[in-house]
Amino acid sequence: MAIVAFFFLFSGIYTDYLWFDSVRATSVFSGVLLTEIGLFVVGALLMAGIVGGNMLLAFRMRPMFGPAMFGGGSGADRYRLALDPHRKLIFIIGMAVLALFAGSSFAGQWKTWLAFINGTPFNKTDELFKWDISFFMFDYPFIRMVLNFLFTAVILAIIMAAITHYLYGGFRLQSPGVHASRAARVHLSLLLGVFVLLKAVAYWIDRYGLVFSDRGFVHGASYTDVSAVLPAKTILAIIALICAALFFAGVIRPGGMLPGVSFGLLVLSAILIGGVYPALVEQFQVKPNQQQREAAYIGRNIAATRDAYGVADSEVIDYTAQSDPSKVTADGDVSVSGVRLLDPNLVAKTYQQKQRIRGFYDFPTQLDVDRYKDNGAPLPRDHVVAVRELTGPPSQQNNWINKHLVYTHGYGFVAAPGNEVDSEGLPNFDAKDMPVTGALGQKIKEPRVYFGEQMATEYVIAGAPNAKPGQGQELDFPESGGTGQANTTYAGQGGVRVGSFFNRLVYAAKYGEINMLLSGDINDSSKILYERDPRDRVAKVAPFLQLDANPYPAIVDGRITWIVDGYTMSNDYPYSQSKSLLSMTEDTATVRGVAPQQPRDQINYIRNAVKATVDAYDGTVTLYAWDPSDPLLQTWQKAFPGVIQPKSKMSQDLKDHIRYPEDLFKVQRDILSQYHIENPNAFYSGQDFWNVPFDPSQGDKDVKQPPYYLTTTMPKQQPSFSLTTTFVPRQGPNLAAFMAVDATDGPGYGKLRILRMPSNTSIPGPGQAQNNFQNKFSGELNLLGLGNATVRYGNLLTLPFADGLVYIEPVYVQTAAAAGQEPFPILRRVLVAYGSTVGSGDTLKDALSKVFSGKAAEQPTTGQPQTGEQPAATGATAKLISDAQKAYDDANKALSTSPPDWVKYGEAQKRLQDALNALGRTSAVQPSATPTAPATTPPATPSPTPSGTVSPTPSATPSS
Repeated sequence: MAIVAFFFLFSGIYTDYLWFDSVRATSVFSGVLLTEIGLFVVGALLMAGIVGGNMLLAFRMRPMFGPAMFGGGSGADRYRLALDPHRKLIFIIGMAVLALFAGSSFAGQWKTWLAFINGTPFNKTDELFKWDISFFMFDYPFIRMVLNFLFTAVILAIIMAAITHYLYGGFRLQSPGVHASRAARVHLSLLLGVFVLLKAVAYWIDRYGLVFSDRGFVHGASYTDVSAVLPAKTILAIIALICAALFFAGVIRPGGMLPGVSFGLLVLSAILIGGVYPALVEQFQVKPNQQQREAAYIGRNIAATRDAYGVADSEVIDYTAQSDPSKVTADGDVSVSGVRLLDPNLVAKTYQQKQRIRGFYDFPTQLDVDRYKDNGAPLPRDHVVAVRELTGPPSQQNNWINKHLVYTHGYGFVAAPGNEVDSEGLPNFDAKDMPVTGALGQKIKEPRVYFGEQMATEYVIAGAPNAKPGQGQELDFPESGGTGQANTTYAGQGGVRVGSFFNRLVYAAKYGEINMLLSGDINDSSKILYERDPRDRVAKVAPFLQLDANPYPAIVDGRITWIVDGYTMSNDYPYSQSKSLLSMTEDTATVRGVAPQQPRDQINYIRNAVKATVDAYDGTVTLYAWDPSDPLLQTWQKAFPGVIQPKSKMSQDLKDHIRYPEDLFKVQRDILSQYHIENPNAFYSGQDFWNVPFDPSQGDKDVKQPPYYLTTTMPKQQPSFSLTTTFVPRQGPNLAAFMAVDATDGPGYGKLRILRMPSNTSIPGPGQAQNNFQNKFSGELNLLGLGNATVRYGNLLTLPFADGLVYIEPVYVQTAAAAGQEPFPILRRVLVAYGSTVGSGDTLKDALSKVFSGKAAEQPTTGQPQTGEQPAATGATAKLISDAQKAYDDANKALSTSPPDWVKYGEAQKRLQDALNALGRTSAVQPSATPTAPATTPPATPSPTPSGTVSPTPSATPSS
C-alpha cells in the first residue's frame, strides 16, 4: 500500500513537472516546490524538536522512585502502565503526525517567506512609525507567522511536558494542592518563562499592527490606538519581560510564589492596561468629540486608501449637465452616433443560434467587448466577440475515444460591430462561419481552439497523424457552412507527449483512466492537453497573482489569443481601508452566474501588474510586466526571475487589444463612491457618499449595475474606448456622477475621470431613466411583444453628450421557441433619454433626432378633446383602424412561421406604428383610449412584457 500511495504521489508531482516544462515555466515549479520542501523540513523539525525534546526531557527528569515520593499511586498509574510497553512507538508516531501537520502548515506559507526574503522597498513611509511600507507588506506578516508558530510549539511543549511529568510522578494534583518535584517545577517554569517572553515580543510587534486597526471610524490607527493602545502595548511588553524574569527566577527559588505573582501581574495588567484603559479613552474622550479627535487619522486613511487602490490621481470634474435638448447642439460627437447597441449578455443567444453551426459547439452566456479598426476608418469600432468552443461529443457518441481523442477543439472566432445590425435586426458579423469568413475573420491564420473557457473535457489527447478517421484523429468542420466533416491533426507546440509507456502510465494514474495504457490510437506523436481554461493556465504559471474573472479573446498577430489581467493584491497596506474583494466586484453578471465570482478575500491594496496571454491553439502562456513600478511585482520578479517579460516585448497588435480590466474598475468605483471626498470632516459626515445604482434594465432591485465597455468622449477629450459607470446619491434617485477610465493603451490609459453633478441636479439616475422609458413607451413596447414574442431590454448605457448626459438603451424582441430552435433576441428599437426628454426609433439616429428635434416624448401631447367633446370614428379613422388591424395580423403571421420572418415582421410593425400615429393625430384621444375595433377583429394573444403588462388588441396609443 505504501508503494502504491508513493507512486500516486509521485505521479501527481511528475505530471506537474511535465506540464510546467510544456509551458517553459519549470523555474516556477522548482521554485515553489523547493521552497515548500525547505519550509516543511524546518517546520517539522522545529515542532518535533521543541515538543518532542521537552517530552524526552520530562521523561528523563522523572523522579527516581516514581509516584511513591508523593505518598503512593494515583489514577495516572493506570495510564502509565498501559502506555509504557509502547511508549517509543507512540512517541515516534505522535511526533511524526505532529511534524507532518506542522511542516505542511509552515510550507503553506511559502508566499510569505518568498515575499520576506525578496521584499522591495516602496520608498514611502507610514504616518505613525515612519517605517517604509515594505516593512508592513513583507516583514510584519513573516514575523507574525514565526511568532504564531513558536507560540503553538511552546504551548504544545508545556502541555505534553506536563502530561509526561504527571504520568511519571513529577507532580500530583492532590489535597491540599499541587505537589511537584524540583525537576518538574524547574522545567515547567522555564517553559512558562519562554511563553511569557514570547508574549513580550508579541506585545512589542503588536504595536506595528495598529496601522491595520479597525477600532476607529476608519481602518488604521485611530486616536484611541495612538493615545492609549500604543503606550499600553509598550507597557505590557515591559511587564511581560518582568514576568518572564520572575518565571525564570522560580528556577532558583523554591515554591510557587514567584510564578504565581508573575502570572497574576500579567493577567491583571493585560485587563487593566490593555483593555480597560483604551475603553475608557474611547468612551469618554473620543465618542463625545469623534469628528474632532479622528480628523487627522481619517485624513491618513483617505490618503493611504486612495494610494493603495490606485485612485490617487483620479480627476473629479464639476459638471453642470444640461438637461434641455433644445438648448444644446448635438453635432460633432461621433462616439454617440457609433455607440455600442449590441448587449453582450443578450446577443449570446443570437450568436448561438446563428453561428453555433454544430450542436457540439457553443458560446459563453456572456460575450466580450473589444475593438477593431475597419480598413480606412480613423477610429476602431467596438465589437462583440466570442470564440466557438467545444462542449463535447453528442450524448449518443459520448465514449472515451470521442470525448478525449476525436472531439478535441473548438473552431473559429465570431465578431460583429456593436453599433450596427442587419436588416433583420441581427448582428452584422464581420468574422463568422466555418471556415472563418468576413473582413475581420480573414486576419485569422489558425482558427482551431484547443484552449478556452467553455472546454467541457478536462483533458484531450491530440496529434496522432497516423490514426484513421474515427480512430483517434480529431474531428473538424472547416467546410463551407459546416456541411462536411473533415479531420485534422494537432501540430502545436503545447501539450505533453504521451507516446512513451511511462508517461502514459503516470497520466493513467493521475486521471484514473486505464484506456490511456490500452488505446492503440495513442502513438509517439500524441500529446495530452489539460489545464485548458486560460485562467487556470495563468494561475498555475503565476500562483502569486489574483486573476480577473473575465478573460477575453482577441485576434493578435493572426492568432486567436486569450488576454488575462493579473493583479498583485495585499491586505497589509498601512492605514488603507480593507474590504471584501467579492463584495466590491459583485454585480448582475456575477450574481446570475454568467461571470465567475472573485474570492471573499479581504484586500486593501491592488495593482493590475501583469497582462497575460494564452494562445488558443497551442496554449502558450506569456506574462508581461504591465506595471513594472509595482513593488509587489518587483518582489515576485526577484523570487521567480525570467518568468515575467518586460512590457517592451508586447507586439503593437497585442497592445491595440489591451483594455482596462473590469474587476479593478469595480474595486475602484466601490472605493471612489466614498473616497472621492478628500476632506476628513466632509468624509466623516458622509453626506456626499454615493452608491453604485442597481441594474434597472434587468429588473434587479438589489444587484449593482455592471460597468460597460464603450467608446465615449469625456469633456475636452478625444473619443476613446472606455470603461464606464454611474453613481447615485446614498439617498435619492438622481444621477450623482459619471465615471470613465481610458481603457486603450496610450498616454491616457488608466486615467479615471469623474463628472460630478451638482447636488441639486435634475439629471435622472439610471432607475429613473428606465422608468421614463417604460412609462412613455409602454404602448409601443407592448406592441413589440405581439403574439409569442417578448420584449427584453439591453444594457442601459450612459455617456456624456451635448453638454449633458444621454441614456441609450436597445430593446430586443425574442420569440418563443420554434421547433428545433431556441428563442433568441433581435434588436428592434433604440430608446434615448436626455434629461427628462425621451425618444424612440428603429435606429439610434432616429431616436437621437427625435430627442434633439423637439419631437420627443417629454410630455405626451395627444390633442385632448375639449370638455364635453366625444371623439367620433370618421371614415378616415375607420380606415386607419382597419390598416392597423391588417398590420397587426401580418405581424402575427410573420411570427408564426418557423423560423419567424423578421423582415415581414418589421415591415408590418412599421405599418402598424404609422397607423397608430395617424390615429393619435386624427382621433385626438387620450393615450389610454382605445377605439372600438371592427367586429371581425380577433382577440390578440396576451403576451407578458418586462413591465408586467399584457399586449392588448391594437390601440390608438400615439407614438411619442
